[in-house]
Amino acid sequence: MLALEGLEKRYRTGDLALKGVSLEVPAGQVMALIGPSGAGKSTLIRCVNRLIEPTGGRVLLKGQDMTALSARGLRRARRRIGMIFQEYALIERLTVMENVLSGRLGYVGFWSSWFRRFPQADIDAAFGLLDRVGLTPFVDKRADALSGGQRQRVGICRALIQNPDLLLIDEPTASLDPKTSRQIMRLIVELCTERGLAAIINIHDVALAQQFAQRIVGLRLGEVVFDGPPSRLDAGVLTEIYGEEDWSQTVRHASEEGGEDDDEALDPARLAANA
Repeated sequence: MLALEGLEKRYRTGDLALKGVSLEVPAGQVMALIGPSGAGKSTLIRCVNRLIEPTGGRVLLKGQDMTALSARGLRRARRRIGMIFQEYALIERLTVMENVLSGRLGYVGFWSSWFRRFPQADIDAAFGLLDRVGLTPFVDKRADALSGGQRQRVGICRALIQNPDLLLIDEPTASLDPKTSRQIMRLIVELCTERGLAAIINIHDVALAQQFAQRIVGLRLGEVVFDGPPSRLDAGVLTEIYGEEDWSQTVRHASEEGGEDDDEALDPARLAANA
């Protein structure tokens, strides 16, 4: 699905943010990207869709070299990449439905997008997604009237309505309380499984990454220092990624799986009530 080959990013200051990163992310895999601040996590996911221009290496999405595309080709290719932002990036004065449908702007003509005239199929798809994440009662509510958890679900719907092959997710739980954070992570994993989507999640919360991701990649100073399943993320690995610290209260063990809401189904009514 996605392959990074020797990906590098050097800023004008001379700082090398990514040092020849090579990774493959297959369809259906949810990969968590962890590491200290400044490790290159956000730079990596933004280089994938060229929100930041890489200075070396290649980004291949289904075999297409994203780094070689013209501006027009890049606009078309970005329709296959859904982006979910830490700060939601919603248009505050627009409704939930209008924000979700903005994910289709790359598919409709200029005037249709200007007047927000979308095909009925897009509107039906938006209703289906909002129902799936428990936001049907909020369809006509303005984005600035929503809670953090509700806003993040709108962002998820906006990304998914693009019918992407890949999701890039930047700190999806940074502004959320612990229970909502688990619900959002569970929702992302379930939706990726249902749709066969590859996903890269930039996340600081190691316990959440270990609980929900299928694979964890640790970056330090722009280099991959760990790549493996959550079960291998022990204190020694965390020391290699972050530096010396007592990690005994951070690492999850197989015997600790679960928790009172870990196995709850994502019931839409409960999601709306708890957001």
